[in-house]
Amino acid sequence: MHDQEEAQDSERPSRSARRREALDVLTFAKQLSELPPARLARLELPEDVREELAEVQRTPSHIAHKRQLAHLAKLMRAHDEETFAAARAALTNDRGKNARETAALHRAEALREDLLGDNGDVALTAFTTAHPGIDHQHLRALIRQSRRERETSKPPRVQRELFRLLRDLDA
Repeated sequence: MHDQEEAQDSERPSRSARRREALDVLTFAKQLSELPPARLARLELPEDVREELAEVQRTPSHIAHKRQLAHLAKLMRAHDEETFAAARAALTNDRGKNARETAALHRAEALREDLLGDNGDVALTAFTTAHPGIDHQHLRALIRQSRRERETSKPPRVQRELFRLLRDLDA
């Protein structure tokens, strides 16, 4: 009889493992609730989970929102993991894509700062050799106007235009 209980205990996950799984589902539910409705519509989710997500997003009060989120996680735990596999994969892909886009923006911003900095001529030469098809005259004019904007403390209109040009070339 004691052996049967040990066999049942070894098949069942520990309490802490179940708690970790529940917290993982709660985190996933929170991520889903923060998505815009257009993004949610593209995910494959069960209808009851969709309805509860809509309810969570409509709840303004902090404590009530937290309670609704816990209820959503409970609903989600009632479904199989495979039900949410596609949605999890989509969120993971989005995070990777967002990280790459952010890195590209940082590179463009750093390049703009290099072009406008003290060693701008060296950076400009390196950039024009890396991008031979660019309009050198237009780029130089943008850099000159951007420096003038900085010196006179004007709004950075041309600096933004230079950033957009660099961002589009990097993409």
